[in-house]
Amino acid sequence: MKQTYFSRTARLRCAALAALLVAVPAAAQAPRTEEKVDAAYVKAHYTKHEYLVPMRDGVRLFTSVYLPKDQTRKYPFLILRTPYSVRPYGADRYPERLGPSTLFTREGFIFVYQDVRGRMASEGEFVHVRPHKPSKSGPADIDESTDTYDTIEWLLKHIPNHNGRAGLWGISYPGFYAAAGMIDSHPALKAVSPQAPIADWFLGDDWHHNGAFYLAHTFTFFYRFGTPVEEPTRRAPEPFDYKTPDGYEFYLQLGPLANANEKYFKNRIPFWNELMEHGTYDEFWQARNLLPHLNRIRAAVMTVGGWFDAEDLYGPLKIYESTEQRNPGIVNFLVMGPWRHGGWSGDAEADRLGPVSFHSKTGPYYREKIELAFFVRFLKDQPDVFEPAEAFIFETGTNQWRRYDAWPPRQARPVTLYLQPGGGLSTKPPAASRDAFDEYVSDPAKPVPYIPYIAQGMTVEHMVDDQRFAARRTDVLVYETRELDTDLTLAGPIKPTLFVSTTGTDSDFVVKLIDVYPGDFPDPDPNPAGVRMGGYQQLVRGEVFRGKFRNSFEKPEPFVPGQVSRIEFVMPDVHHTFRRGHRIMIQIQSSWFPLVDRNPQKFVDIYKAGESDFQKATQRVYRSAEHASRIEVRLLDSPAGTVLP
Repeated sequence: MKQTYFSRTARLRCAALAALLVAVPAAAQAPRTEEKVDAAYVKAHYTKHEYLVPMRDGVRLFTSVYLPKDQTRKYPFLILRTPYSVRPYGADRYPERLGPSTLFTREGFIFVYQDVRGRMASEGEFVHVRPHKPSKSGPADIDESTDTYDTIEWLLKHIPNHNGRAGLWGISYPGFYAAAGMIDSHPALKAVSPQAPIADWFLGDDWHHNGAFYLAHTFTFFYRFGTPVEEPTRRAPEPFDYKTPDGYEFYLQLGPLANANEKYFKNRIPFWNELMEHGTYDEFWQARNLLPHLNRIRAAVMTVGGWFDAEDLYGPLKIYESTEQRNPGIVNFLVMGPWRHGGWSGDAEADRLGPVSFHSKTGPYYREKIELAFFVRFLKDQPDVFEPAEAFIFETGTNQWRRYDAWPPRQARPVTLYLQPGGGLSTKPPAASRDAFDEYVSDPAKPVPYIPYIAQGMTVEHMVDDQRFAARRTDVLVYETRELDTDLTLAGPIKPTLFVSTTGTDSDFVVKLIDVYPGDFPDPDPNPAGVRMGGYQQLVRGEVFRGKFRNSFEKPEPFVPGQVSRIEFVMPDVHHTFRRGHRIMIQIQSSWFPLVDRNPQKFVDIYKAGESDFQKATQRVYRSAEHASRIEVRLLDSPAGTVLP
């Protein structure tokens, strides 16, 4: 029998795993329920103060402090440090809520908001993801850990009615400051939650993935955030005006990356210039890798991420992992939900992304049962409110929360999917001769779009978008199983190993893991966009690898035209169940535009490439016994004993 599907023969294996796969039970009831507040509520219950808090080197950081008017009990500090502004400024101006959600506003904390060094109303020089200094010889040796330490020390001495405990949190860039601030942590820092934090801007977060440049996201962000402003200031530049809704057209007409400065930036954006000068994983980027420095953490740590975070999915997984390895014995756990970037925050229900429904309000569940309970337990010393697990993980596909005693789950076992003739995908290793391959022509003048619709920049929905438009292109290879006859759950990282050749001297390779829905899958109800879900090819995980970095991110190497080369990399984790009647699909392509900039397919410094450097290339992906291209996944056997043959 042809092994391109998964049989029923082993359904009773590993039944003992059932106890490990139970859904997350509801935590003890959090102290408050989610109710709306507004600026009037905040003003009625809190008194605002503004300070310039001195750091050890004399630089003063603008800090807003909101003190509960209720003085019958003492409160912990809850701190957010941000490069994005602590507005509204002015002691008589109040925000719509305080803390991560309205639950916190009602629960009661001493809320602290701080403009980081060199941003908005704070003094000093701003440095992007400021490198950590492991050794410090005097007050001039500052980094984000020292600024956090000094802030907590000042608060303890100058703010009344506190209980001696502090917490730290932040989402995205503020998530980086939370992670950096827990290094060599102050003894009063008891709970930290880096949420969608930045870990490494070259290997996996934001601007680069495996050395490939995330064009649309980087261009849009730095046009506004990177434009120098009068400091200290409370203003931000206006967003970029594309003058067209079509980002694909805009970036194609932009031409080589060097044209961005010539046409639009005019060398006015310092960090863009630094990006263009550091096209390899050199000392500039290595110094900004936070992971080796996550040491001497005393606080309980809850790292939060979203499975469909288009910006910072690498960061939370790696920060959790590094914190776990470097700080044995502390409370350290991971929360991963079915979320876009920051989609768990505020008052978002987070019950869907695009047309993909999660069939539950994951935002309110997380905010009440996990987030608030975590901070209440460790900052207000209420251990009965919350019992941490090593990992609170939302399983997409079946749409349910799970809890595990390790992530990835210890019982998840490696299974290899091999590319097969005729677009098949199977666990059976290929037996064909070394000449077996599939090929396509990659043309930088007509790159594969990353979405099937018109948009200007990087969309949040592209992480679950329908891939049928790509599967029908001649420059995209498609491999898939037959319909599954039982559910199949993957948990952990995805590891492609591709044997490729090219007629060029450099190429990108994009690998996409896709859930193919059955033809009779029901449409959303209501369905104002008229989406047809029958046969929908949902992106579960996609990642790009820039081929010249296949042996080293520090020292890129050209391909030898026509010579077989091995490319191996790790894609961010998934926890997804492919349901019975669905199919697993792998797509492979060499462009993903304008999400990723165009590779000229010639070994050059891409940031300085000219029009003449861009060329067509014929790409081959081999699937022979000697050169067996494959995707390694981690299979989690279900309580029914689902296994691959």
